[in-house]
Amino acid sequence: MNQIVLITDGCSNEGISPVVAAAHAQRLGIVVNVIGIVDGGDMSERGAAEIADIAKAGGGMSRIVSSGALAETVQMMTRKTVVETIRQTVQQELRQLMGPTAAIERLSPEHRGPVVKLIDELSETGALRVALLIDTSASMRPKLRAVEEACRDLLASLRARRGKSEMSVLRFPGNTEADLLAGWTSDLAKKDELFYKLNMKGTTPTGPALMKAVRYVSEARTPETTDGREGGTEYAPSSRASSGDGILSDYIV
Repeated sequence: MNQIVLITDGCSNEGISPVVAAAHAQRLGIVVNVIGIVDGGDMSERGAAEIADIAKAGGGMSRIVSSGALAETVQMMTRKTVVETIRQTVQQELRQLMGPTAAIERLSPEHRGPVVKLIDELSETGALRVALLIDTSASMRPKLRAVEEACRDLLASLRARRGKSEMSVLRFPGNTEADLLAGWTSDLAKKDELFYKLNMKGTTPTGPALMKAVRYVSEARTPETTDGREGGTEYAPSSRASSGDGILSDYIV
């Protein structure tokens, strides 16, 4: 399961539309969640609409919150998106097994119970990668401490999962579309300097940055191509999910 969490406080104003970039992410199986940060005022109508549109195109969720609510919101959206991703996968297989009108809610209690339990289990044990894409345009300066705390809280939440969980951090604008601050890792304890070496800039090239994040997530190495270099990540589907019979074969007959 792959996610990008975009954290921003304003409208994009340079490059490709972030909505187009988010739609591209969804086609590659990457969910895009978006959090808009507002402090001391309301977000513009255009900004709020763009945030909602990016998340919709990326198959994810959007929220507009204050800095104080950021950490909790990042964790909540990550958890909910994982559950929904698993649920959609199960629903799709259910329809393949039982017909186009089949639905989890329509299963008999004896079948629905085990399927719901399976969704909960896979939500905790499935491999998960979350790429945080952080807007560091000039207006974000007073909010970066909250972003740093959100990163650390998210890592703590990911460590609590039983499945393999990793996070990476990218920021924009940078020297390229988006600069990689931390490769896939489960520990940012050695990355304390990340948020003290950021060069604030005025533009907000959200679309190009999102495309860079999509490429980074989609090109992450698999066990077959991992070569031992720093940043390499091994991910393998669960034996149940990868079996030819599908993840519901033991539950629906």
